[in-house]
Amino acid sequence: MSNNHRLGRVSAYALTCALAAAAFGQPARAADQVTQDRLQNVDKEPGNWLNHHRSYDGQRFTPLDQINRDTVKNLRVAWTLHLGGTEGGGIWSHGGLEGTPIAENGFLYVTDGWGSVYKVDARNGRGKLLWKMDPKTDHDWAGAVACCGVDNRGVALWGDVVVSHSLDGRLIATNKETGEVVWQRQVADPEKGEVITAAPLIVKDLAITGVSGAEYGIRGWIAATDLKTQKEVWRTHTIPAKGEPGAETWKDSYNAAATGGGSTWVTGSYEPSTNTLYWGVGNPGPDWDNEYRPGDNLYTDSTLALDPETGKIKWHFQHTPNDPYDYDSVSEKVLIDLPSAGASGPRRLALTADRNGFAYALDRANGNFVWGTPFVKRVNWTSGLNPESGKPNEYDPNKPVQTYQPASVANRQTGKAVICPGNMGGKNWPPTAYNPTLRYWYIPVIESCNTITNEEMKPGVSFKPREFFTGGGPSQHERITGSVTAIDVNTGKIAAKLETHFPQLGGFLATRDLLFGSQPDGEIFALDAKTLEKVWSFEAGGGVNAPPMTFMADGKQYIAILVGLGGAWDKWFVEATPELKAVPPSSTLYVFAL
Repeated sequence: MSNNHRLGRVSAYALTCALAAAAFGQPARAADQVTQDRLQNVDKEPGNWLNHHRSYDGQRFTPLDQINRDTVKNLRVAWTLHLGGTEGGGIWSHGGLEGTPIAENGFLYVTDGWGSVYKVDARNGRGKLLWKMDPKTDHDWAGAVACCGVDNRGVALWGDVVVSHSLDGRLIATNKETGEVVWQRQVADPEKGEVITAAPLIVKDLAITGVSGAEYGIRGWIAATDLKTQKEVWRTHTIPAKGEPGAETWKDSYNAAATGGGSTWVTGSYEPSTNTLYWGVGNPGPDWDNEYRPGDNLYTDSTLALDPETGKIKWHFQHTPNDPYDYDSVSEKVLIDLPSAGASGPRRLALTADRNGFAYALDRANGNFVWGTPFVKRVNWTSGLNPESGKPNEYDPNKPVQTYQPASVANRQTGKAVICPGNMGGKNWPPTAYNPTLRYWYIPVIESCNTITNEEMKPGVSFKPREFFTGGGPSQHERITGSVTAIDVNTGKIAAKLETHFPQLGGFLATRDLLFGSQPDGEIFALDAKTLEKVWSFEAGGGVNAPPMTFMADGKQYIAILVGLGGAWDKWFVEATPELKAVPPSSTLYVFAL
C-alpha cells in the first residue's frame, strides 16, 4: 500500500476567506486564538471546556453550578445531533464513540470513532452542524490492527486550528472556521500495528501523542510535534533500548524488548508550575506469557513524569512488574494538592486508578508511593501492596519471572488460571473525576474475574507484524458488573460505593454537589456527590461508553455526552453482559439543559 494511500486524502484550501465567512461564520478574532495562557487558566473561562479533561490536572471538575442538587430534577434533553462513523472495518463490525467534546464560546468540536471531526454551533438552544472533516482513513487497513475497537477520544485546540488524530496514525490540523485540513503528518505506523485512539494534549506549541498497539508487539512511545513547524521534536520510547536506563530490566537473550508493548493510549496530564508531563504506560507484550520476557519490563505498567521540552523521563513508578495479567497502567493521572500538617506546603499528589484493581497516590515531586487501596471487591493476584514501596507484597526483585499469587498466573506449567480483576481491569480507560471540595475521587469500576489461557511464545517464530502477539487469551465465565467508587483522598480509603448492574465503561464529570456518569445500556445519570444516591437519570436508547462534559452557551449551562457503544465490549465481553446484545449501534450527541 502506498504512503499516499495510507496518509489519506488531504483536503485542499479551495475556499476563499470570503466564502468561508459566508458558509461558516466570521473568521476567528485574535481573542479567540487558543493560547498556552488560555489552556493553563481554564478557570477564567468556566463556560468553556478547552482541554481534554477540561483542566491540565485531569480532575474533570467544573465550577459551573446552574445544574445542581436542587435543580437537576428539571434536566431535560435540549437537542441531539446524529453523527457518522458507525461503519465497521478490519476486525470490527462498527465504530463507537468514546470522545469528550471540546467547547469554546458556544461551539463544540467532537469526533466519531474513525476520527472525523464535527464543529457544532451550540448557541441559541439548538445544535447546528457547521462542518465535518473526514480524514478518509482506510477502514480495513487501520481497523485490522485496532486492538480494541474503532475509537477516537477527542480533539484539542491550538491557535486557529483543531488538532486531532486519525486511527491510521496521523496528526491533523484543521482550520477552526472552515473545516479545511491545513496540514497533517504521519506519527504512528499501522504497518507495525501502531494506531492512535487518544486525544492529543497541547503543551505550549507542542502536540503530545500517545500510541496504541501493545497487543501487536509494538515498541511503545510518546511523541511531541511542534505545531508551528510540523516537525517532530522528540519521541520517547517506553521500552528502553540497550544501554538506556531500564534496559537492564529485560533479562532475556533474544531482544524481547523489540516487541515489548508499552503503549500510551490515554491522554496524560500536565503541571505548568514544574513543567512536567504525567503519562501512563500500558502492558508488556506478549500479554500473558511473562516467561518470554523475564525481568521487570520497564517502563511498562508505569506512571511516568517527563520533561515536555525534551521527553526525558524525570521519574517512574511501576505498578505491576513483569505483568502476567494485562494490567496496564494507562489511566489518566489526576493531579491534586492536599494541605500538609507541616510547614512544607501542600502535599502534591498524582492519583491513578490502575487496571490491577488498586488506586494509587504518588508524590508528584519524585514518584514515591504515598498510599494505595483496592477499589474492586475481589483481588486474587496479590495479598496487597507493601506500605513502604507500593509494590505487590509477593514481588521479588531477585526473581526474573514473577508469580505473585501462583494460582492466579496462567503460565507454561499451569496453562490456565482465573484472575480478579479480569483482564479488562478494575478500571479501563474511562476517566475518573475529582471533587476538590469534598476531596472525593470517583472511579468508574469494572467488577469481574475471568479465565486466562497461556500460550508459549517462541523467539523468532511467534511474532508476525500486524498479528496479535499476546501469549494467550481470556475467556469469560461469569457475569460482569460494576460500581461507582468514591475514595476519600485524605485517608486513601473508600468513602462510598454504588453497585451498578453493568460495568462502568463511560467515565465521569464532577460538579460541586453532583457526579454525572452512564451505563452501557443507555442510562445517563446524576448522583449526589457525597452519598452517591441517584438523583436523576435518562434513557438515551443507545449504549454509552463516553464521558460527560459541561459548557455554557448564551449564559446557560449544558451537559453533553456522546452516545454510541463501541470498543471491545461487544466483540469479546458481551457474553458476560447479555442484555447488551440488544443495544444497537448508535452515533449521537446528546445535550441536556434545565
